Amino acid sequence: MLNIAVKAARRAGNIIVRASDNLDALTVRHKSLNDLVSEVDRAAEEAIIDTLRSAYPDHAILAEESGATGDSEYVWIIDPLDGTTNFLHGFPVYCVSIALAHKGVVQHGVVYDPTRNDLFTASRGGGAFLNERRIRVARRDRLIDCLLATGFPFRMFEHVDAYVAMMKDFMQKTAGIRRPGAAALDLANVAAGRMDGFWEIGLSPWDMAAGALMVQEAGGLVGDLQGNEGWLESGRIVAANPRIFPQMLQVIGAHLSPALRLSADS
Repeated sequence: MLNIAVKAARRAGNIIVRASDNLDALTVRHKSLNDLVSEVDRAAEEAIIDTLRSAYPDHAILAEESGATGDSEYVWIIDPLDGTTNFLHGFPVYCVSIALAHKGVVQHGVVYDPTRNDLFTASRGGGAFLNERRIRVARRDRLIDCLLATGFPFRMFEHVDAYVAMMKDFMQKTAGIRRPGAAALDLANVAAGRMDGFWEIGLSPWDMAAGALMVQEAGGLVGDLQGNEGWLESGRIVAANPRIFPQMLQVIGAHLSPALRLSADS
């Protein structure tokens, strides 16, 4: 299953790389405020789904552009181009993300960065890898030494004040904050030890599923803004190594509004 996901990701990556040579020719539309989609997103997604369905015709699909199809214990969770805005501006930070969940639990994940030809993979219980080399989360144990990644709210702004307060606090308590613009790749980079931690509000399952499994398989922790389960449903996620994770939660917890304290089921 992981090999099929890798095949699908590389096929989508080839489509993206070819299209990046002629961005001005692309047709782009707004799905909603600050949420863009191009013909490349759709072509990449079609290539992924075609590859997956050829191998597993009975599996269900949850994809960013085409939504949910099928009814199965196995569900492929797909973001064909995470970082579309970056891609359309020629900013080379974007990726393909594919995960497979079985009975609601993510079992396999692939994040492919076509600009660097970096292939991140993970299987539950089998570890996380970058280009077939085992990866581990960073070992830093003091927040002040850490480089964190995040993503600015860009569609839903009701939590922006709380988020800005968190970011301001982190700016004073870390070595730096980066906002690359592709959550799946941010999570993969946490797994690889390139970033020490990541947090974001307002994500979708396809932004998180594969990358979060990589963090876990690389020895890190993943939770919602209070460190609990339910992050895949709520879209609020924190990921870091086991030493930094509670320190991040402490900073975030000081700025949680009542709405952000609600569980994913509320």
